[in-house]
Formats: sequence, C-alpha cells, structure tokens
Amino acid sequence: MPKVTFLPAGVTVEFDPATMPYCEHGKQASFLDVAMNNGVNLEHACGGNCACTTCHVIVKSGESNLSEMEEDEADRLDMAPGLTIRSRLGCMAIVKGDVVVEIPAWNINYVSEGGTSMNMGDAIPPPKK
Repeated sequence: MPKVTFLPAGVTVEFDPATMPYCEHGKQASFLDVAMNNGVNLEHACGGNCACTTCHVIVKSGESNLSEMEEDEADRLDMAPGLTIRSRLGCMAIVKGDVVVEIPAWNINYVSEGGTSMNMGDAIPPPKK
C-alpha cells in the first residue's frame, strides 16, 4: 500500500486507494484526498478544482510514484508562491507509491496563526488507535 509522509509534521499515512473513501476534493488518491481522509490539514480554497494554489506542496522524495503533471496543473503552478522544480498541486498529483511531501511554511503558518481552512470541516478525523 502507498504511504505519504507529510512534512514538517512528520505524519505518515498508509492507505489503500481501492478502499479509501473518495472525499471529492481533488482527484481520487491525490495528496489532498489522502490528507482529507486522514485529518491532515492541507488548505484547498477552491475545493480541489485546480483553480488556486493553496494546496501547493513540494515533493521531497518519491516523485516517480506520482501521476504525470497535466497542463492545467502546470499552468496553475506558475502562480504559486515559493514555486520549485519539485512543486505539485495537492489536488492534482495522484499518489501511486511511497512519497514524502512538504507543506510549505506559508500555508502552515496561515492556519496556525488563526487563519481558517475553508474546507477542513469535511475532513475525516484519523482513526483512533
């Protein structure tokens, strides 16, 4: 089963794409879908429709375990703050294997300093162990 590690929190999520409920935020089995199903805060102001850049993430390792970047994602990323050659949109990048991804500090700081996530109310809390 694929695993995603979300940095800087260091949260690793293992999931089965065949059985994970689809939250209808972004593409199925995307970073955003994995985050929403596991209580990880990944902002997505447009609801995962590739219409903004708030779900911008930076792939630290495992880039080959992601779907190919489509033209609409590449076009949208051109507007992302802090753009790198390893940037992806969390709503568009489908996870197919183990990946480590960083949520940029500007996104984390926005939420931790009192900004509210527009769509986290739909997130499924992580299972209790």
